Amino acid sequence: MKKTCSLFTGLFVGALVSSALVLLLTPWSGEELQENIKDFANNFQEEVRQAAAEKRQELEQELAQLRSGK
Repeated sequence: MKKTCSLFTGLFVGALVSSALVLLLTPWSGEELQENIKDFANNFQEEVRQAAAEKRQELEQELAQLRSGK
C-alpha cells in the first residue's frame, strides 16, 4: 500500500513541477498553450488510470492467492 501511495504522490508532484515549468518557459501563444495543457492533462489522467488498473489487478491476484491458501 505504501508503494502505491508513493507512486501516486510521485506522479502528482512530477505533473505539478512539469506543468509549472511549461507555463514559465513556453514560447507558445495562449491558444497553443491551452491545447498543450489539455493534452498533458488527458495523458496524465490516462497514465493514472492505467497505473490504478494495474495495481488493482495485482491486489486482486494477491487476494485470490490468500483466499486459496497458497
